[in-house]
Amino acid sequence: MAVIPLVLAVTGSTAAQAAPATPAPTVDYVVIVGVPGLRWEDVSAQQTPTLWAMAERGSIGSLSVQSADQPTCPLDGWVTLGAGNRALWSAAPAAPPNPDNSSGACPDVPVDIERPDGIGAFLPDQRNVVRHNQERLPYGAVPGALAESVRCTVAVGTGAAVGAARPFGRVDRYEPQLPQNAADLLDECVLTMVGVGAVAATEPAARQAQARAADALLARVLAARPPESLVIVAGVSDTDDARRLHVVVAEGPGWERGWLTSASTGRDGYLQLVDLAPTALTATGRALPENVFSGHPARSVPGRPEKLDVAVTQPADADREAGAQRRIASWFFGVLAAVQFALAVAVVPLLRRARMPSAPVVSSSPRFGFHGLVRRASRSARPQPLAVPRPVVNVIEVLLVAAALAIPAALVADAVPWWRTDHPGLLFAAVTLALLAAGTAAVRLTPAYRQTLGPLAMVAAIAAVVVAADVVTGARLQLNGVAGYSALTGGRYAGLGRVGLGVLVAGTLLVAGCLAQRVRRPWRPYVVGIVGGAGVLLAGSPYLGADAVGAIALTAGVGIAAVISTGGWLTFSRLAWATLAGLVVTAGFALLDLSRPDAERDRLGRFLTALGDGTGGRAVQRAAASSVGALDSPLTVLALVGAVLVWFALLRPWGGLKRLFGIYPAIRAAMAGIATAAVIGGVLGGSGLDVAGAVAALTVPMAALASMRVLDHASDRTHPPVAPPSIEVVQPGADPVSGSDQRHEQGGGVRLAAKVLPWNPVDGAINT
Repeated sequence: MAVIPLVLAVTGSTAAQAAPATPAPTVDYVVIVGVPGLRWEDVSAQQTPTLWAMAERGSIGSLSVQSADQPTCPLDGWVTLGAGNRALWSAAPAAPPNPDNSSGACPDVPVDIERPDGIGAFLPDQRNVVRHNQERLPYGAVPGALAESVRCTVAVGTGAAVGAARPFGRVDRYEPQLPQNAADLLDECVLTMVGVGAVAATEPAARQAQARAADALLARVLAARPPESLVIVAGVSDTDDARRLHVVVAEGPGWERGWLTSASTGRDGYLQLVDLAPTALTATGRALPENVFSGHPARSVPGRPEKLDVAVTQPADADREAGAQRRIASWFFGVLAAVQFALAVAVVPLLRRARMPSAPVVSSSPRFGFHGLVRRASRSARPQPLAVPRPVVNVIEVLLVAAALAIPAALVADAVPWWRTDHPGLLFAAVTLALLAAGTAAVRLTPAYRQTLGPLAMVAAIAAVVVAADVVTGARLQLNGVAGYSALTGGRYAGLGRVGLGVLVAGTLLVAGCLAQRVRRPWRPYVVGIVGGAGVLLAGSPYLGADAVGAIALTAGVGIAAVISTGGWLTFSRLAWATLAGLVVTAGFALLDLSRPDAERDRLGRFLTALGDGTGGRAVQRAAASSVGALDSPLTVLALVGAVLVWFALLRPWGGLKRLFGIYPAIRAAMAGIATAAVIGGVLGGSGLDVAGAVAALTVPMAALASMRVLDHASDRTHPPVAPPSIEVVQPGADPVSGSDQRHEQGGGVRLAAKVLPWNPVDGAINT
């Protein structure tokens, strides 16, 4: 029954189709100029006039240089460029680490280059590099795959030799330095790689000098370039542990005045280092080797500002934001984990004291007088705990609301350019706290806050709306955002990230549970299915969330929540319905993803393709390695703190969560679905406990607050309570209550009648 909305969600996600991109005309030559460490802040019309003029004519973007390790040092960048896949230059024992390096700079690793014939070169360590990448790393990179795909290559400089070497170590044409007359050299082969030096200094003056020197060599390359050629200038690596985005410029026929992008990023103005190899082959009209490259060909798209000085502010700003995000995200989630741990410690004693002794009981026995009304205090064999002062409870409740809204507030805070200031961390903290205070006040001052489920419903709705609005408008808040994902990691550049998925899952299912609780039981599965289907569409549409794995995880959660939203256990028939929903939606997303071009497929389509061609083992290995690597995230701490609080406190007999689930079965269903989706999303997405951590940050504080609320009413009688009596004169005859023919005293009498006060199961309070 709940399958129908989910199927409609998958069908609706296929409605929009992107217009096919017009391919650029092919060229005869490709020249790749590598400048390790070059960033957009180093480029200007005064300091680098050649590169500036080239950028005015061509297309520009930000380059993410993620290799098989971090940071990407120069040799790692060059070998990744030549492999078209994440790789490492590991030629031990020829490249040992420098134990004296404490500055964070990349070590100066010597490369053994032999020149047996004086024309080409031979790298004896290349076989060890290939073996290391094939046997010890999960990416399946083949160093030299780009060179092996063309007839011959030219390399100028040590780094370029590493990038242009074939898998067995041969460099077809090699020069250690760019000759004065380089025209004949660049015209010799279809692919040329040139190293023009690095920009590695930390002092501004020294960086400017290095950038000017590289620009001078670039001028000589452009002067000697062959006709009908594509020249790509790329900052192929970092030079220290300060990971940054780097320069990429493409200039040639069909690459005029645009933004660079590719299917691997899905974001205008962004490329990955692994995209350069397929770009070089596609530009020359050559077919890509199968199952070798992980990148996709770049293309130029319109939309760049006419003035270059305005255009370059965007990649330069993105670089500053990405660098600041890396530093601030760690302490933000670390502080959030510490705050939630402190709140967990504070909530436990409140839960144990929240259930107060029963209220006095009304007795109508005639032996207590004419009115028959006495109040008899309940007695307990053991002393009752002292009540927690109401102001303390109110403060804890407000803090729980604020803790649950922390991630949505941090997401909205990225609408303010805090990274442009001299103290970005302080400004981000100030903006986030201001938004957090506003959101918490809005929840607190709403009349629905007094209801048991009021805070939970409002917080969940705010969180879901924030993530949904960001995804619909292009996910600009998540890109390089503190509560989003970083372009430096090379994992995602558009759509829904790990944290966003967790918040969307929790918000969507909690809203669905609160709405379902307000309708009659037979309608609850449909309410959950409709609300959850909207979330699945948002997450899985390739033009919105673009996360098929997240959509599948949310589908499983929605299916579980729908079938148990009416109460009871997860029986076999209910599990069958939920499994059917999951299979139908998963098949729908799989067919949708497989119907798209290879370059535009999401993780699900790429994984299914890998299974078909026999490389699925590496895909599983990469996902496992990614999950293990994500375990050192502060989000893991959030997940563990939430699990401990739920298992060892909220689910205890005194914890209140079981009572909450008994009174509100739709909320129990929603939280069961949330747990299911968090586990599946983390396992299939290779994100470890990141999704579960984001889920816990929102769900656990609200579960604790709702549990405190139901415990506060735990002494309310669940059977109809007795009201103050009303006096009714009864004439001799039939008893009007029992209907029997029993007689009262001769001459009439007096009887007590009680009024029934209904109990409202929605807000857990007595309607008076």
